[in-house]
Amino acid sequence: MNKKEVFKLAKGFRGRAKNCIRIARERVEKALQYSYRDRRNKKRDMRSLWIQRINAGTRQHGVNYGNFMHGLMKENVQLNRKVLSELSMHEPYSFKALVDVSRCAFPGNKKSIVPPKKEGLAIVL
Repeated sequence: MNKKEVFKLAKGFRGRAKNCIRIARERVEKALQYSYRDRRNKKRDMRSLWIQRINAGTRQHGVNYGNFMHGLMKENVQLNRKVLSELSMHEPYSFKALVDVSRCAFPGNKKSIVPPKKEGLAIVL
């Protein structure tokens, strides 16, 4: 990289890393390494977030994540984790229908946990 490109990439760095070519070159190289690594880590983090959201949604209906996904796989439901997480957050009735499909397909999903009813909570006007 020539000096002009290095300084263009080093714009916004602190101290001599923005105007001393030797230090700027080192910092730019390291920044490019970080950006390369973190483009891959971002995909990993997003997948992890989607799985957590799906797991939270399925546990509300008494099924854990692994059994839910196994049931969908057996029923040949071709929805990816990103779409399933969006459904679990924004479309709870559609997501419940998917949980029911998964529950019918996989025997491990048969036990249904009914959440306890909240009694004694009345709105006082």
